[in-house]
Amino acid sequence: MTILDNIVADKRREVDLRKSLIPVKQLEQSVLFTRPTNSLAKALKQSNTGIIAEHKRRSPSKAVINQKLNVFDVAKGYENAGVCGMSVLTDGKYFGGSLDDLLTARASCNLPLLRKEFIIDPYQIIEAKAYGADVILLIAAILTRDEIKMFSELAKSLQLDVLLEVHNEDELQKSVMPSLDMLGVNNRNLKTFEVSLETSKQLSALIPDDFVKVSESGISSVEAIKTLQPYGYKGFLIGENFMKTDDAGKSATEFINALNQ
Repeated sequence: MTILDNIVADKRREVDLRKSLIPVKQLEQSVLFTRPTNSLAKALKQSNTGIIAEHKRRSPSKAVINQKLNVFDVAKGYENAGVCGMSVLTDGKYFGGSLDDLLTARASCNLPLLRKEFIIDPYQIIEAKAYGADVILLIAAILTRDEIKMFSELAKSLQLDVLLEVHNEDELQKSVMPSLDMLGVNNRNLKTFEVSLETSKQLSALIPDDFVKVSESGISSVEAIKTLQPYGYKGFLIGENFMKTDDAGKSATEFINALNQ
């Protein structure tokens, strides 16, 4: 079994438990459930930098990244830096995140918030809306075409943006549909964890222009973004680069200033 298989198996157990504790009706009564959402796709289209900055404490590939920074300060710092959106890891076992992180981020900034999660059940999409997310992530590697269609259409009915993540051409071909807003290319090989920007370059021509193109993983320099922009990428998901510093917001500010020069 791959690490992804293990994550999905654990996620199914976790979601079953959450469903038994908090019914959908209770989620739908959340104060945040009726708030108007902020479109990340729209923000990226209007931006010349396209930075989506992440809050991530640890990961299976890097172990601990940063356990000290609190979400409130990180969210405020990212907003002050002028990022387009913030990605919040809500997986606990493998990434050290939680839905409380999403709530805290929502209370501390007005940025479009992406719930970064392994979504395998419609319940998690309703949960994302109830906890203040504006965007959900769907990962093509763990979903069928029918699931992608059902989940993305549910998200759109809740006014949530949908970012679909692919790793190769096969995943891309099965996934393209009108209910998606953004197509993200993950430069990390999920089997080897190696990272290569060539993945984004190779898949860029296959992504229809109807979708906002986002490049994910391995983007640690201004040069990487300038390399990918001519391929049509408008969004760049950056996590470890900012989170491994003592001040993620300051790090993001310096990065964006350098990008704008």
